[in-house]
Amino acid sequence: MPEYRGHCHCGQTEWTVKLDDPSHILCHCDACKLVSGSECTMNTIAGKDDLEVTKGSFKSYDYQGDSGNPVHCYYCPNCTSHAYHHQTVLGDKIVVRTALLQGSKDFKVAAEIFGKDRLGWQPEVAHTFEGPPPS
Repeated sequence: MPEYRGHCHCGQTEWTVKLDDPSHILCHCDACKLVSGSECTMNTIAGKDDLEVTKGSFKSYDYQGDSGNPVHCYYCPNCTSHAYHHQTVLGDKIVVRTALLQGSKDFKVAAEIFGKDRLGWQPEVAHTFEGPPPS
């Protein structure tokens, strides 16, 4: 499985993650808009054990996801770049922010989720689910 290096904006935190399918899933949910200050975030799913912090450490906070279950968000304590989050409803999987990974400019967009929350001027670029993807 290919391994990708990631780092935060300030360089204080670095990590590697192994990905089966290096692609972006665009999330248009309102929580992602608040976290990123943007229209969407670019993500992929990985195993919790497939991410390894190689420099620094993350801080975290929790919020309640649309499922009603906790979501744990992990970010650089200095610049606050969000590297990944763990939606407890996903079990041993995590949601990795792909834009922070080296080589991510070459990743394809595999899907879009929470299309119901997409801003009207943002075009659809991949198959879109109106809410979360089906299990």
